[in-house]
Parts: sequence; structure tokens; C-alpha cells
Amino acid sequence: MNKIPVVILVRVSTDTQNTLRQIEELKSYAAKQKYKVVSIIEESISGTTDKNQRTGLNEVEDMARNGIIKKVLVHEVSRIARRNSVAHVFLETLEDLGVSLYWHQHNIETLLPNGKRNPSASILFSLMSELSRNERENLVLRIKSGMKSTTKRIGRPKGSTVSDKDLLERHKDIVRLIRRGTSIRHTASIVCKGTATVQKVKKLMKKEGLIVV
Repeated sequence: MNKIPVVILVRVSTDTQNTLRQIEELKSYAAKQKYKVVSIIEESISGTTDKNQRTGLNEVEDMARNGIIKKVLVHEVSRIARRNSVAHVFLETLEDLGVSLYWHQHNIETLLPNGKRNPSASILFSLMSELSRNERENLVLRIKSGMKSTTKRIGRPKGSTVSDKDLLERHKDIVRLIRRGTSIRHTASIVCKGTATVQKVKKLMKKEGLIVV
């Protein structure tokens, strides 16, 4: 029995981030499904970039047109793009070519085994694409707001400290998600806080014995 050929597509916004976690999780999934990973395509580029500058997406589409792949594996919808127009055009292109898109965050793919469109996946894709766009817009607004605030210092007064208990109390949302086993990056995305904050809280939870690693 021939293994289904797939491509892994990963993206980060800057060169200072790395794609290792995305790749490892998607490779593990592919191995469990007995897929054949024919290529791993990595991009370090903003999710708001125009489609004609997204060499990774264009390479995947070329592979689909040439019949090299049958599935595309991504970690989450935001890794495709944070612009609805780009994300939806990419998805429609794949579906027209009979290639299914799988995203690991919700363990779902866009085509059913019989090749027909998965209605549930289509609805969820649209929702996640819109949430991704809104998340990006909110981040930009927060940054602009912080830059305009010149009379008030953002954060704790210089020299002040926060106790471990207060820190955990302040970040109850992070504590709850980490206890559920949610990844650091996904937790940060959900609560709209930095990954450094989530990592700090998780480290403190380990210290206090709130989670077992």
C-alpha cells in the first residue's frame, strides 16, 4: 500500500523565532498516520504579507498542481496567513486540486476520505481565520497605544517585586490552560500575553508543584 504523500508547512513571523516545535509535532502526526513527508517548507515572514511574496505557500501550490502531494499539514490556521484573503485563496486552490489541508490545533482536515469538502472544517477554518486576523489587529492596536502613552510608565514601578503567589493569582488564565496541557505558544495566543510571560508562569507552577513534568 502506497503511503499518502504530504508536505509540512510551518511559519514564524521573525528570524528570532524557530519552527522546531511545529515541525516535530507535525512529523509525529504524519508518522502515526503512516504518511510520507515529501517536503518540509519553512517561512520566516509576517502572516500579513501579500500572497505574491509568500514563497512557501506558492511552493506548496506548485507541488499540489504537479500531483506531488495529497495533503498539507500545518500547525494552526494562523500559520497559513493572518489575512483572510490569502488564507481562503490558498485553501480554495488546494481544494480545487483535490488536496486536503490538515491543521493540528483542531485535528481536522478540509476534505473527507471520499474527496468531498468537509463542511465542519470549512466553517471552522473561516472562524479561525477571522480570529487570527482580529488577534493581529488587536496586537497592533496595543502596540500603538503603548507607544502613545508617554506620561505613564507601562508595567510595575521600577524596583518593585511581585511575589510568586501574586504572580500566579494575576495570571489565573495561564495557570488554567497550562494545567490542561495547552502548549506555551497556544496559551499565549488565547490569553493575548507574551510567550515569555507564559513560560515564567509555567516555570513557577513547576516550582510550586502545581504541575508534574
